[in-house]
Amino acid sequence: MLTVYNCIVNEHNLWLVLLAGAICLIASMNAVSLLRHTRKARSMMRLAWIAICGTSFGFGIWATHFIAMLAYSPSIPSAYDVPLTAGSLLIAVAASALGFATATGGMTRDHHLVGGAITGAGIAAMHYTGMAAFEVQGRFVWDQRLIAASLVLGVTLGAIATHIVLRKSSKRSRSAALGALTFTLAICSMHFTGMGAISIVPDGSVAISPSSIPAELLAAGVAVAAFTILALTAVALWLDIRDARRVQMEENRMRGLANAAVEGLLVCNGTEIVTANNAFGTLSGRDNEALLGMHYTDLLGELVQVAEAEQGQEPIFETLLNHADGTKRPVEIILRSIDYFGRPHRAVAVRDIRERKAAEDNIRKLAMNDTLTGLPNRRSFNARLEEVMASNPQGRSVAVLCMDLDRFKEVNDLFGHAAGDAMLCKVAACVESVLGENQLVARLGGDEFAIIAPGIATANDAGRLAEKILEAFREANRSATSEGLMSTSIGIALFPQDAEDQETLINYADTALYRAKSEGRDTYRLYDHEMGQEARARRIMEHELRHAVSRNEFSLVYQPQKKIDTGETIGYEALLRWKHPERGNVSPGIFIPVAEESGAIVQIGEWVLQEACRTAAKWNEALTVAVNVSPVQLHSPHFALTVHQILLNTGLAPQRLELEITETALVRDMHRALATLRQLKGIGVRVAMDDFGTGYSSLSNLRAFPFDKIKIDGSFIRQVDTNQQAATIVKAVLGIGRGLGLPVLAEGVETSGELKFLAGEFCQIGQGYFLGRPAPLESIENEVAA
Repeated sequence: MLTVYNCIVNEHNLWLVLLAGAICLIASMNAVSLLRHTRKARSMMRLAWIAICGTSFGFGIWATHFIAMLAYSPSIPSAYDVPLTAGSLLIAVAASALGFATATGGMTRDHHLVGGAITGAGIAAMHYTGMAAFEVQGRFVWDQRLIAASLVLGVTLGAIATHIVLRKSSKRSRSAALGALTFTLAICSMHFTGMGAISIVPDGSVAISPSSIPAELLAAGVAVAAFTILALTAVALWLDIRDARRVQMEENRMRGLANAAVEGLLVCNGTEIVTANNAFGTLSGRDNEALLGMHYTDLLGELVQVAEAEQGQEPIFETLLNHADGTKRPVEIILRSIDYFGRPHRAVAVRDIRERKAAEDNIRKLAMNDTLTGLPNRRSFNARLEEVMASNPQGRSVAVLCMDLDRFKEVNDLFGHAAGDAMLCKVAACVESVLGENQLVARLGGDEFAIIAPGIATANDAGRLAEKILEAFREANRSATSEGLMSTSIGIALFPQDAEDQETLINYADTALYRAKSEGRDTYRLYDHEMGQEARARRIMEHELRHAVSRNEFSLVYQPQKKIDTGETIGYEALLRWKHPERGNVSPGIFIPVAEESGAIVQIGEWVLQEACRTAAKWNEALTVAVNVSPVQLHSPHFALTVHQILLNTGLAPQRLELEITETALVRDMHRALATLRQLKGIGVRVAMDDFGTGYSSLSNLRAFPFDKIKIDGSFIRQVDTNQQAATIVKAVLGIGRGLGLPVLAEGVETSGELKFLAGEFCQIGQGYFLGRPAPLESIENEVAA
């Protein structure tokens, strides 16, 4: 390096050296500007820009070289060979154009480095061709080491400068300045190192060619080249300013449009963010300046690229956005290819879907959970049970416990629905406090709950869990008021011991629950095979009852109701009979409860009313017909209308129809029952209280409801003449009837002693086997003939 330094300081005119450096810097800056335009151009325009850029830079290199050569003072006659001097200019232009064409032919670093290396090699080729054109009266002695160093400097710095100019960077002005300085350094370091590599030995025998031109003429050529550079620089500067203004206007317009969007928008070159709107900055928690130069995959994850590859050119998908505060936010992404300032870019639309996700979660929660208690609902219960049964290890059981609150409707009727809701929430909390980590309780609807208990080893373990629940209820009741007292019945079925499919397992647990309720409530029962047979028989009977009316399997028999003092028949009670085609006559005590629980009693009861009224309409007008009414019928909202329509269709006078209602039917819904009875009374139908003395036997019911008759249950009439306790009860009821002005009918009169006792106590009406057995219509036709 000392040799090069001595060459510059001692053998060159420093003012001309500085001039050469200035021209080199101007040419480099001009090349940087033109090179950027070349990168943006397409097709034939790109070739034109390559030619302009190559010519400008080539002339700049050439002018720098020969101004520096003019600054060299060998102190002996010198001149310049014209063909070689012109050739060096052509080499500079051609090598620059080829290098720039290669560098802008692709977006990769390899293209930049190879193109820059070609340009650096062209600088060296121009330099040594120009040196070959330098003629002096002497011989050149070359230092091969400095020649190699000059070549390395030219090629390396040329490659680096080109990459700096063309690389992706958000700091355009900084990279342009750095690239221009590196180009200048490449040219100057290569030139002066190459100049330091020669030594001239004077030799008078060496003659200068007559065709060579003197340095003064070369100076004029260099001046022309310098002016060319300046002209091209001016053009390039004008183009650059115009392009910058156009770009700024386009950017401002596009930014304004982007900022008007509610969604976040990114424009990316590859994965690098070129610009972003304010909405995305707010969504990501970052300033727009901080976003420029970032890779959108750092914000949205590599899933973006995977989705783009899988879904095509414009994928729409959901992912998580990395917020500046470290949190992740759900967003929806739409990718689209766009043309951005003449180059292909990727537009990324980012939509905040936190509210939508929250709404979806809420909808999912509503769909899978009970709104009152917060427990899983039936759908969630079924899905969980299916999952547990599928993953249950062999040797372990899954217990399903079905729960039904005892007399829950009474809580609603007596204390209101708010108290009922509070009890349901209390039940949920109480059961959850007992269950283990993997056990689940769900509310299936109304007062029905179900529990999934995986990992139960034996039926005894399932029973202990049920007992813990019952004990928790009892403990809670110790401090509860009357409206908060809880009681439940529990049925248990085990998988796979009892059933191997979900539907059967739940049905078996329901069957065990029914057994628990029928055997005293506030207890639990485990499913066994006998229950299954009973339940199957019950379901078969339910099915057959629904079709018995259409198959004409039902019939009516009529039992007379007579005055006790005279024996006169005043009416008949219509009693339902079912003759099954296979099982024969089925007792009403068996099929009536099944019909009531299944709801089939509504259709059957309507048929009974229709048939009894149609038949009674043909009797002597002095006779009445009594029909039992189920609680299910009484609480039907259209029952009174149905009765009225039947009376109109059959022609029976309303006062000849007597409907028998039990007290149990009244307490289920007192307000609705009272409203229905008043509607029936308004029609003219008579109403009797059936089975008085059993059930609630509330005297307030006799005062509140418009009854026309009281019927004493047959269990009190039996042995009334020999049992003092029964006699006392019957006397009390007869006294109540007389006090209220209501006739009393005694059911179940089977002996003469019972009849005599009733006559002695002035009971008006009797009914029973002693007075007349139930008989089909054909047997009583003569008695009822009009």
